[in-house]
Amino acid sequence: MSKKLASARIKTESSALLKALNDSLPFDKVLYEEDIKGSLAHAAMLADRGIITQEDLRAIKEGLESILEDIRSGKLSLDGGEEDIHMAIEDELTRRVGDAGKRLHTARSRNDQVATDFRLYVQKHNRIIAEMLLSLVETFVGIAEAHTDTLLPGMTHLQHAQPINFGYHMMAYASMFKRDYERFVSAYERNNLSPLGCAALAGTPHPIDRNLTAQSLGFDAPTLNCLDTVSDRDFALEMLFNIATMMMHMSRLSEELILWSSAEFGWIKLSDKHATGSSIMPQKKNPDIPELLRAKTGRVNGNLVALLTVMKGLPLAYNKDMQEDKEGVFDSVQTAELSVAVLDEMLSEMTVNKEAMHRACMVGHLSATDLADYLVREKGMPFRDAYHLTGEIVNFAESLDKDISQLSIEELHKVSGEIDEDVVTLLDNRASMNARASEGGTATERTVEQIEAMREWLRQEASK
Repeated sequence: MSKKLASARIKTESSALLKALNDSLPFDKVLYEEDIKGSLAHAAMLADRGIITQEDLRAIKEGLESILEDIRSGKLSLDGGEEDIHMAIEDELTRRVGDAGKRLHTARSRNDQVATDFRLYVQKHNRIIAEMLLSLVETFVGIAEAHTDTLLPGMTHLQHAQPINFGYHMMAYASMFKRDYERFVSAYERNNLSPLGCAALAGTPHPIDRNLTAQSLGFDAPTLNCLDTVSDRDFALEMLFNIATMMMHMSRLSEELILWSSAEFGWIKLSDKHATGSSIMPQKKNPDIPELLRAKTGRVNGNLVALLTVMKGLPLAYNKDMQEDKEGVFDSVQTAELSVAVLDEMLSEMTVNKEAMHRACMVGHLSATDLADYLVREKGMPFRDAYHLTGEIVNFAESLDKDISQLSIEELHKVSGEIDEDVVTLLDNRASMNARASEGGTATERTVEQIEAMREWLRQEASK
């Protein structure tokens, strides 16, 4: 460009270094659809309010629609020397339709234009990620339904603790990703307000109708305060936080999948299409997907902290620092959507080794707490005394190289004569698992209830 479209005050060409630092077109060009959508709504409102003529509106509409078609088809490249996507489209529009294109920016600033485009992008992807999370929760529920009676060791401190069923474990993750879904939906609802019409920071003297543009763009209403609006990037921070939290949940799951797929555990097997080999060791099958998901959590965390840091010291209203708001969001959104998709697909084709899980339950004395509870409940023993007596029995079992669930009544009596024969049945790992029948517990009947409740919630959300 020989003349700066967005500057009446600056008369000389920008230095190459300034352009390299300042120009955002290389990354904000992904907003071309949002920018054109916002401009079409703005132009229609201007015509409705008599600020521009219907003839100008027709020219602007035809010009913007042709630009959109040409960008989508690849006929129009967005790799020119314009400063940003907004100026690139306005400059191209003016080339195509003349003075009508110059009238488009009436009663609008790049401040509210950028805020509108960016908010439209974030809102669109709030909905996309939320829909993907519904599918992921559905996948967890499907796995859980098939394994409500599959025993595995529940762990604390990564040590065997108490017997649970695998369906119960999967429902824990279903609950996590349900909360993630609810966060994206909540963010969408809270932030579905239109910035358009706020202009630079204080509104405009033109007789605009912000409700009309808000409705046209799918927002619930205009924002309340224009000074806040052009300064606000909370909606982007919420998106980054929600993605970071979701990816943290993925990372925790990924850590378990990596462990479970190892030879030491052997509890699951990932399909060959979701694993890789080694360049030197022909026997290797590496869980690269969960490893990459675990690593990408650090990436999205960095994007969140970066934008928090950008925003923390900015005075009102718009500051050029805020141009740094987009790349991290674009990167996190792309990372999040790919991550949810690949995790969902991988879990759908994962094989569960029930026998290996069951064998693991014979290590670690998982039913020891049941013995302590029995001594309290049936023998009236103070819990702390029951706790220490159970510890003595565990030590005795280890001296015999046995799990506590394998002790006979005769062996139990060698430690304490207060124990009755029915304890042998009580110490069975499956009985121990099913004994935990309090609400939210791991008993098969309770796991089934959790699955049914989650299925009902999924049906309700799908019907909205």
